[in-house]
Amino acid sequence: MKKIGLYPGSFDPITNGHMDIVERALKIFDEVIVAVVKNTAKKTLFSQDERKQLVDEIYKDNENVKCISLDAKLTVTLANEINASAIIRGLRAMSDFEYEFQIASINRSQNKEIESVFFAAHDKLTFVSSSMVKEIALYKGKLSKFVHVAVESALKKKINSFDK
Repeated sequence: MKKIGLYPGSFDPITNGHMDIVERALKIFDEVIVAVVKNTAKKTLFSQDERKQLVDEIYKDNENVKCISLDAKLTVTLANEINASAIIRGLRAMSDFEYEFQIASINRSQNKEIESVFFAAHDKLTFVSSSMVKEIALYKGKLSKFVHVAVESALKKKINSFDK
């Protein structure tokens, strides 16, 4: 039976930190499904469709990574529907752990069969966040160390559209 891991997030935009988590998760799971979440509490730069398209572009040649959109449903419900054995989460700092621990507990209360698997950020990427990447893009900084070339291009295009 294929081991499936579900990696949910807003991915606004997907960063090298997120991609590092996907690559390391593929060492444990046969397939990683990236779920681009519609989070009404967050104001996103990219639409849910645009975020999904960026993930699809990055992983177009990797048959072990798929991307879907998630809204109007609990992550743990989706994990059950797609037969995922675990929900994948990344941790950059201790504050991430406290929040993620609460989410994992809530998910376990809904379905005891689905585990939460945490990956500590790679040392070189602990400071990388989507918010930081958007700020660098806004002020025309160098993005290549933090995002895939497709994301860099999309960020520049989006930011330039504001300047007009």
